[in-house]
Amino acid sequence: MRTVPGPTGHVVVVGAGLSGLAATLHLLGAGRRVTVVERADLPGGRAGRLDLGGFTADTGPTVLTMPHLVDEALAAVGDSLADRLELIELHPAYRARFADGSGLDVHTGADAMEEEIRRFAGAREAAGYRRLRRWLQDLYAAQMRRFIDTNFDSPFQLLHPDLARLAALRGFSTLDAQIGRFLSDERLRRVFSFQALYAGVPPARALAAYAVIAYMDTVAGVYFPRGGMHALPRALADSARDAGAEFHWGSEVTRLERSAGRVTAVHTSTGERIPCDAVVLTPDLPVAHRLLGRAPRRAIALRHSPSAVILHAGTDRTWDDLAHHTISFGGAWKQTFDEITRTGRLMSDPSLLITRPTTHDASLAPDGKHLHYVLAPCPNTDTGPDVRAWQDLAPRYRDSLVAELERRGLDGFGDSIEQEHVVTPVHWTAEGHAAGTPFSVAHTFAQTGPFRPRNLVRGVDNVVLAGCGTTPGVGVPTVLISGKLAAARITGPRTRPRSAVSRLRSAAPQSRPVPAKGTPR
Repeated sequence: MRTVPGPTGHVVVVGAGLSGLAATLHLLGAGRRVTVVERADLPGGRAGRLDLGGFTADTGPTVLTMPHLVDEALAAVGDSLADRLELIELHPAYRARFADGSGLDVHTGADAMEEEIRRFAGAREAAGYRRLRRWLQDLYAAQMRRFIDTNFDSPFQLLHPDLARLAALRGFSTLDAQIGRFLSDERLRRVFSFQALYAGVPPARALAAYAVIAYMDTVAGVYFPRGGMHALPRALADSARDAGAEFHWGSEVTRLERSAGRVTAVHTSTGERIPCDAVVLTPDLPVAHRLLGRAPRRAIALRHSPSAVILHAGTDRTWDDLAHHTISFGGAWKQTFDEITRTGRLMSDPSLLITRPTTHDASLAPDGKHLHYVLAPCPNTDTGPDVRAWQDLAPRYRDSLVAELERRGLDGFGDSIEQEHVVTPVHWTAEGHAAGTPFSVAHTFAQTGPFRPRNLVRGVDNVVLAGCGTTPGVGVPTVLISGKLAAARITGPRTRPRSAVSRLRSAAPQSRPVPAKGTPR
């Protein structure tokens, strides 16, 4: 594995999102001194926090899967997940509702899910689910260490016995076809393939290997941190601070000072010049490339995932049919993916994710109130309406979403709203996300594994990238891995013994604690 040459004693991490915080913890555990520069006043990046007149909303991810990756990052500095976060395992993980009026609860426990599918679709589909579950577990085992949790220096690294194992599992077929081998009920096939949206590719074209996301969502367990998802980056930042990291909040990196092919200092909007031996850049690729002065040349331009409109609604009531997470599927399916990935139209028959975090944490809303997070996938600004069009479109689209929710059984939803905030591609663009999407670069074959933008920067010896635009990709588990991989590019695969962490803690400068703004009541 290629690593950053030369001295790496002091590393500046640009961005306190999940990838930057994971990188920070792994770097600290390897004995590096770390300074984190974050333009916001709080950690989290996409996993931010929004205060809505007494309601406290997460701005990004709504669930946590693969929590052992969080524990791994914390363990790098001798800390633990159990000491930092209270996790609630969700039962059901999701509730699925279909246009024909049917519905089922999605359980991550094998017996519970088999019984639910038997009730919903019969014994044959229940038996198919058992086979599907075994396939998902085998697919995860074949991919995780060799193709996801790894730094690629060359496509030739793919030539490994695990590649043959993945091929034998039909990982290079299409996702839709492989799910169909186990389940014939179209509704069930949607439950195990809608995750392709995260990869930015329709199930009919996505690699079956991306069923690993369905493994995370439907087998490995789905969790919600007490205090909301923003409690996760806050816990990571607190741990990093306690382990010696220095944080500069409300400070944006404006320039990278260079000498002899290396970045020697980071300049910020607050007038600081921070000398460094290495840099981890975690902003979205356009921002990182602007700081670097150029974007790498590619034979084929990068393709981006669809975007999303999010309606945060603080309400004076809720609806019994909702679970913590409810997926409301429209009647259309292939047409929906065609609209948001190819033709650039808004969904004519939308499938929606409705999250009610107050199901498990009433402190996120005033007494007797509830918080609802409604996510509607939409085209990105490369294929669909541009930023100017969205400025005019947003109020009407918000009204159409409210009307659709009421048609689907959330009677009086519009009248129940006391506080709200609508997020569209205008917001994502202002945040520096390419094509107005928070889901970054799509996981097409040409943008997967060693073909995805690499985390080493050609022409600059000591800069490493992390985040969802580089390897391994989009999603909370993968950006945590991305931070670990970026740290490994600086430290090498070995870390220092725990005693080095103790010495670093005692010698580290004191930094300001994470501000209390947005802390759940």
